[in-house]
Amino acid sequence: MRRVFALAAAATLAVSSAASAETWTKYVDTPNGTSWSIDSDYTYRDRQSGRLIVMQAISKPSANLGPAGPGKPDGVGNVVGLDCANKNMIMLGGYKPSAPLEIKSSWRLDSPKKAVGADNEALLAAACPTAAKAPNR
Repeated sequence: MRRVFALAAAATLAVSSAASAETWTKYVDTPNGTSWSIDSDYTYRDRQSGRLIVMQAISKPSANLGPAGPGKPDGVGNVVGLDCANKNMIMLGGYKPSAPLEIKSSWRLDSPKKAVGADNEALLAAACPTAAKAPNR
């Protein structure tokens, strides 16, 4: 019986560790010295909306910022829902060291915004080619 509990505890630990993994890929450098990256471990396709959901984080070495996920002392970023075909996006929520990530429950009702600007165009270019491989949730 102890072995069953030990195996269950180990499996739970492995799943929670994998769920909090972060694999950041930089997709754009901005003129002010910041960079934006996406976390491929958090990227998935939303079953209800069909949007590609992506976590992105900012990094700026001079300010001791990430890229890092929510709850990290250097984590500043947000989660967006991308419509790759129509090149628009919806903001689901954001995070910073003083505020945890909170995803709005009503984000699917929000009106999408056109993904304009070099940084948003770079986000679409980096994330959309992976959409076919993204898991559905």
